[in-house]
Amino acid sequence: MTPVLEAAGVSKAFGAVTAAMDLNVAVPDRAIYSLIGTNGAGKTTFVNMVTGYITPDAGRISFAGRDITRLDPQSITRLGIRRSFQIPQLYNGLTVLENMMVALTISADRKPSYWKPAKDRSHAERAREHLARLSLNDQRDRLIPELSSGMRKLLDIAMAMAGRPKVILLDEPTSGVAADEKFPIMDLVMQALKDQEVTILFVEHDMDIVIRYSERVLAFYDGRIIADGAPDEVLADRQVQRYVTGVVK
Repeated sequence: MTPVLEAAGVSKAFGAVTAAMDLNVAVPDRAIYSLIGTNGAGKTTFVNMVTGYITPDAGRISFAGRDITRLDPQSITRLGIRRSFQIPQLYNGLTVLENMMVALTISADRKPSYWKPAKDRSHAERAREHLARLSLNDQRDRLIPELSSGMRKLLDIAMAMAGRPKVILLDEPTSGVAADEKFPIMDLVMQALKDQEVTILFVEHDMDIVIRYSERVLAFYDGRIIADGAPDEVLADRQVQRYVTGVVK
């Protein structure tokens, strides 16, 4: 069976710094992968290459058997690969509902304008449906600066889900989120994505989140993948304990 997402021999350097070295990843449809590693290990570089924000120096990235290595982010988004960001990318001057309507307009490959505005009745109804999946409807009339960090993360992910993506990459979905919010937020996100049969890859530093939600873990160190397997196997790996978690048993 063809993996829904595959990286073969992917490498990237920024001057003298190698950010990714011969990465080989094959992600099955509807799988849930987490990417772990210290800052600078190569996780976000990998996500940026998959989503078209960075072009690899070598290797090939495929989506459902199609070569997407040199496509731009907009083309990759239209194919069905979406992402959220470590720092939520939101429009502070708009309400939650209006942010969601803009995301739906963009996902439909249209640009808001005076002639074809994002803000119409049909878009509002669809936006409320999307917000309801992540329990955000009661926040719909609030401006972004009024939201908690957890609510901002949820909205960013809800916007990434617009247009029913096939693959979604979440960059540190619980970073900056209060401790009592992280599991409720991840429960909401994972259930919503599973309901839509989305393949999930998420970057995460919190090992409790990794253990609870991952089916498989990719451990990055110095631009390489040093372990790939089930969560308990990867977290028991000596190299992972030494270079990633810092806990050697």
